[in-house]
Amino acid sequence: MARWGMVIDLRKCIGCKACTVVCEETNQVPPNRWRRVNDCGISEYPERQRLFLPMSCMHCGEPPCLEVCPTTATYRRPDGIVDINYELCVGCGYCILACPYQARTIFHDESNFETGTKLQKPGLADPNIDRIGVCTKCNFCLPRVDAGLAKGLQPGLDPEASPACVISCSANALNFGDLDEPDSVVSRLIRENKTARLQEELGTDPSVYYIVDGMPFLECRES
Repeated sequence: MARWGMVIDLRKCIGCKACTVVCEETNQVPPNRWRRVNDCGISEYPERQRLFLPMSCMHCGEPPCLEVCPTTATYRRPDGIVDINYELCVGCGYCILACPYQARTIFHDESNFETGTKLQKPGLADPNIDRIGVCTKCNFCLPRVDAGLAKGLQPGLDPEASPACVISCSANALNFGDLDEPDSVVSRLIRENKTARLQEELGTDPSVYYIVDGMPFLECRES
């Protein structure tokens, strides 16, 4: 069984936010909800340098959101993807408070104000599921991954089977694949580079790694 994860090369990210735009279009969510890019400073004034930090659900091996969910709506699949059963979610918001990555959102509006399209219709495996009033988040484009696997495609290599943000990245900074496969792209990147995971000290075991060679973090702010 694969364990899907992502490696983000911070040396390449240019902050274009193509990943956030394609996430909005694919999943029909408002801007900067499921995926956002933080504009960070890594040196002090006056020689200020910039670093862009893409953020989304970390698909933790020990997800705190799962532990607090009173209805078992949040669950972790055997392949490591953390997802939400909308039919079980009651919108209590406990998982939002528990998530240290600010990766979860409850939509209380019926439409995407940017496009005017209905939130509950496009971008879902079952178009009849209503996402209003329940918790939502990035699921690594789970419908694309599963549909690709059913066709014999390889997520992370075949675009049709990979998350939309990965295939849309203009700088090729986002990489997706099987963390348990030694020869996968993500495993090689982790092995060959200095990487870090956010807030590892919390014991969440995130499935998203960042290549941080030569990039000391001094401060970070929301863009």
